[in-house]
Amino acid sequence: MKAWVYQDTKQVKSRGADKASWYVGWIDPDGKRRCKSCGTGARGKSAAEKLARKTEGELLAGTYQSKSREAWADFRKRYDATVIDTMGLHSAQTAKQSLDTFERIAKPGKVATIRAEKIDEFVAKRLAEKTKRGGTVSNATVNRELRYVRAALRTAHDWGYLAKVPRFKFKKVAEKLPTFVPPEHFAKLYRSCDSAALPGDVPNVTAADWWRGLLMMAYLTGWRISQLLALRWADVDLEAGTALSHADDNKGKRDALVPLHAVVVEHLRRLEGSFGAHVFPWSLHRRALYDQFQSLQDAAGVKPDSKPRYGFHDLRRAFATLNAADMDLFTLQKLMQHKSLETTRIYVNMANRLKPAVAALYVPDVSGVEGNMRDANSSALCEAS
Repeated sequence: MKAWVYQDTKQVKSRGADKASWYVGWIDPDGKRRCKSCGTGARGKSAAEKLARKTEGELLAGTYQSKSREAWADFRKRYDATVIDTMGLHSAQTAKQSLDTFERIAKPGKVATIRAEKIDEFVAKRLAEKTKRGGTVSNATVNRELRYVRAALRTAHDWGYLAKVPRFKFKKVAEKLPTFVPPEHFAKLYRSCDSAALPGDVPNVTAADWWRGLLMMAYLTGWRISQLLALRWADVDLEAGTALSHADDNKGKRDALVPLHAVVVEHLRRLEGSFGAHVFPWSLHRRALYDQFQSLQDAAGVKPDSKPRYGFHDLRRAFATLNAADMDLFTLQKLMQHKSLETTRIYVNMANRLKPAVAALYVPDVSGVEGNMRDANSSALCEAS
């Protein structure tokens, strides 16, 4: 763990000692020989001695950064292959888009030169850009991109590319209640399933029953659409009333055996005759799924106040919002399969504010289509758990 000061003998012979550069040499933690020129003459020698003391101290303290000259492009290739490519599809796409945007605007060179100033410049330029609809980029969008950039730079620090992770200043975002499908809108959506044309290729199962099963399971489990489409009959036990969500299919990255409400089990029984591997088989492009969901909303005559249409995630938010007030934090986290308890806490806090408005409306009345259905309030859900 030593650094040494020297002059190259060939330079001394050809140029003379006064004009030959002074160097600092050392062996880095990876076992590679390193050197740096510090200039000529007495000033060069003094600079070399100073650098040698600094380098030796870093080597002994374990703070030496051996990859300070690495280019961002080289780091990015390694980061993509090692980190991003192991993420889920949606997260990986968002991470790559965020880092691509950072590269386009900030134009980072060497990783070690990325400082807070460059991050601030990126934020300022990004906020000034126009969107495809003619507006400016929102604070929420910039914050999302900053989170992925910060995650990458934290990894760069861990890998020795960056001595210190720069300070990040996130923009303030006005607090908004997340959009969710309220019970009265769900009831209309449920009734509109008779208008569904797709899927039309599931044996022994009508499109209406397919959609009613999907919507009811989403509303009473909070599962993401990707989890629902990945669910296999081999992982469902209708007698026990359980479904297994595999780690590969959920963002929590862990297997979870989830109890199903009796109403969900009732709907799934109608899909058993398909004899396929998946509970909700969908052979078309994913875009067609979203278009059909939009058609159901048009047929039902429902739409959220804050955006043009509901997304499948709004069904998940409904489960969390409508059940959070009367369910303990850890139970809700387990059912929602949240990786972070803080994410679950958001819904609990929101539910405390919304409780007077939603009262006990946890399963909408769809008796016009199905006949008498059980009330699925939170106590019944806990009993099923």
